[in-house]
Amino acid sequence: MYYKGAVEGAANTESGSRIFVYEVVGLRQNEETEQTNYQIRNSGSVFIRVPYNRMNQEMRRITRLGGRIVSIQPLGRLQQVNGKAISGVANSSAASPTAVAKEPAQEGNGNATLVNPGNKTEVKGLAESPTEPQSKKKDPKGNTMTQAKAKAQEVPVNLYRPNAPFIGKCISNEPLVKEGGIGIVQHIKFDLTGGNLRYVEGQSIGIIPPGVDKNGKPEKLRLYSIASTRHGDDLDDKTVSLCVRQLEYKHPETGETVYGVCSTYLCHLQPGDEVKITGPVGKEMLLPPEEDANIIMMATGTGIAPMRAYLLRMFKEEERAINPDYQFRGFAWLIFGIPTTPNILYKEELEEIQAKYPDNFRLTYAISREQKNPQGGRMYIQDRVAEHAEELWNLIKNEKTHTYICGLRGMEDGIDAALSAVATKEGVNWSEYQKELKKAGRWHVETY
Repeated sequence: MYYKGAVEGAANTESGSRIFVYEVVGLRQNEETEQTNYQIRNSGSVFIRVPYNRMNQEMRRITRLGGRIVSIQPLGRLQQVNGKAISGVANSSAASPTAVAKEPAQEGNGNATLVNPGNKTEVKGLAESPTEPQSKKKDPKGNTMTQAKAKAQEVPVNLYRPNAPFIGKCISNEPLVKEGGIGIVQHIKFDLTGGNLRYVEGQSIGIIPPGVDKNGKPEKLRLYSIASTRHGDDLDDKTVSLCVRQLEYKHPETGETVYGVCSTYLCHLQPGDEVKITGPVGKEMLLPPEEDANIIMMATGTGIAPMRAYLLRMFKEEERAINPDYQFRGFAWLIFGIPTTPNILYKEELEEIQAKYPDNFRLTYAISREQKNPQGGRMYIQDRVAEHAEELWNLIKNEKTHTYICGLRGMEDGIDAALSAVATKEGVNWSEYQKELKKAGRWHVETY
């Protein structure tokens, strides 16, 4: 994917200076990043064009914003597709800020890229290495069966870009917060008829709101996790759905209430309204192809969006009927953090799945303003993780288990603390073990 960064203006004049593209991950959301044109998302990559004479300055800026430079490459090395410059698939390991990335794989409009299997490494400790292959069986080419399945799964990326978005239409815009709840959260469904916008569970799309920003420039896109399966809520491959909370906060200096530009726009769409859509993007949150996998899901608020997509794909009868090659028979556990009972998004769907599949799906709520943790404070998601730490740890050690975390940035520290405590009892360093889980492609995080 390719995003125009905050230095776009300086980079437009290429005469007399070389242009480089920084691939950056981990930019955190804070007051300063609110003023940038970057799309801030912890698990995704942002691509920023930088002229040679600003490279050091931009490196310092990215570091200050909590980002990490994954690769740097000359603009001239970018592939050309249909006359448009694009970037390649992100490198799997961090590069030195002065290094030049390898030639990117071609990723053009309508061309899918492949899921890369996790690297194989070993970690010492009482827990088995999470990067041990899940199956020793080999296909005729010598790949493990797990790898062969992963390579067969094509993932569409950047079928529509900011300079040529898909124009979709709002079909419906339904409130998800019940009476007495906090804030505004909407389930919004868009019509994709007439386009080629395909996606899979765990990906995101970009929305470009109308109008201009405070500098008089067109608004930049914002990313939102997809809340529907690849077939859409209507199972006709013609829709995509989002779960959107209207951003609202107090200005730190004036005390004035500020509303998010794009979230407010989306939450007030009417059926028939046209919307500029880009993407899809993202490979961090994809489900494994194995039907007997264990899926641990930890979500707060609208972080439920990808989890809903997973659960519908795994358990919805109509969805299973049109997916003969994927019939989930593993175990899924959702730990969902919300402030009040009326804020339990998709409550009826979740509890229906729990009732129909009690042996395959477990649902645990952390309702912060209604439930108390053992210390008498509010019950947050990390408190539930601590409460069930032994069970979660035993699941995580299973090579068939994948863990997904989605929601507000900051939830990870409490989760790590709870799991670290239980891992330490077995002499395992959680931080190191988690790194191996990530390398194995079994630990997936998307926070914002």
